Amino acid sequence: MTPATIAILPETNARPEFIAREKALQRLLTAYIVAGLFFMLLPGTFLGFWNLLSISANHTVRSLSPAWLQAHGHAQIFGWIGTFILGIGFYSLSKMGHLPPFAVSRGWTAFALWAAGALLRWTANVTGFAWRAALPISALLELAGFLIFFRTVAGHRPAHSAGAPLPGQAPKPAPKPAWMLIVIGSTLGFLASLLANLAVTVYTALRGTDPAVPGALDQRLLLLPTWGFLVPAVWGFNARWLPVFLGLKSPHGRRLFAALFTAWAGIAAGLSGAAVLSAVFLIAASLLAIAALRVLETAAQPAKLNGVHPSFPLFVRGAYAWLLVAAALTLPAALADRFGGIWGASRHALTVGFLATMVFSIGQKVLPAFCGMRVLLGKRLMFASLAVLNLGCLLRVSSEILAYEGYFRHAWSCLPVSAMLELTAVILFAGNLAGTLLLPPAHLLAHRNFA
Repeated sequence: MTPATIAILPETNARPEFIAREKALQRLLTAYIVAGLFFMLLPGTFLGFWNLLSISANHTVRSLSPAWLQAHGHAQIFGWIGTFILGIGFYSLSKMGHLPPFAVSRGWTAFALWAAGALLRWTANVTGFAWRAALPISALLELAGFLIFFRTVAGHRPAHSAGAPLPGQAPKPAPKPAWMLIVIGSTLGFLASLLANLAVTVYTALRGTDPAVPGALDQRLLLLPTWGFLVPAVWGFNARWLPVFLGLKSPHGRRLFAALFTAWAGIAAGLSGAAVLSAVFLIAASLLAIAALRVLETAAQPAKLNGVHPSFPLFVRGAYAWLLVAAALTLPAALADRFGGIWGASRHALTVGFLATMVFSIGQKVLPAFCGMRVLLGKRLMFASLAVLNLGCLLRVSSEILAYEGYFRHAWSCLPVSAMLELTAVILFAGNLAGTLLLPPAHLLAHRNFA
């Protein structure tokens, strides 16, 4: 009997210790999800909306404090998606069994440190209060929270192979599947990102004149959390879930490893200042990942659409179109960007077009089940959030290049519209997920309806 099965059985049919552990894990994951939604809505999206209004009103990005821009980016990457990934990591590895009994208590400790660090970083960037101390302290808190997570999941004991061992021999662990190795690679990228974040905040605290990381340095270091951590994490989880959810053929492991190593090569080239070479590697990595995951191939089986809107497969595949756009834009950005418009469009296509679309799609599929086997509140709300998000992203990416680079002056008026669309999408997503968490679990709801 698996923990997933136990979660939907009446308490009389399951061992009490399993039920208690399952409920504790669900409460832990719910805390991570709620915190992630908070960072997404207020420190992340709302601040980004306000920033874009200021930029479009003054027709230049230089009118806004770089510290505010970095506060928005940090809240989105680490405060929102990073928090989601930590929570899912604690939950999913515990569900696979074999984490120590104290994993839940460690999860709460990691949560407190991580959330405090992300909030302190945002506050220091926005208010400037005691920023020389707050910046490195926030980085230390985030790193400490991650290290607790890393130490806990490093103790994960994989399931043993099905073959019986020889007499006197211990069972051999089954080889790790490709998706898990990719997730491990992304975890190393997560660690590298946090170490770099600590180093750069210490440097800024000692040498800076304000809480903003120097622009050129920040531009290069963004490669680590995006292409080194978040993108490979999505590839790994997609390799695990998409064959089931979309009915795709099994992923091609070697191509997926090639995509990861090529992305790492792109990061190394970008950190060394070889922007054009980095762009070539990132484009190649995206193409390899798409081929490895078979997202553009005909499905081998019908997609599993229970609990989600029928457009779910379309948006998941569309996210990979945004990944290609993001990677492709890095090349003209390296060659011809003058005022940050092409670089900004590339980052937005990656963070909103690819990452946010994937979170809005996969998240509304798996998180209700993880948080107590609930059913998503609104399938139409799911479609609306994804449609509005992608419309806003399309308008933002196209108008940002035209406006920032001076190709079409009237494009400045499109930026606030794109910001409003994306803010609306985020509110719809957060409302749908929050409302789902307030519903009773599916088996209790079915019992009430039956009664």
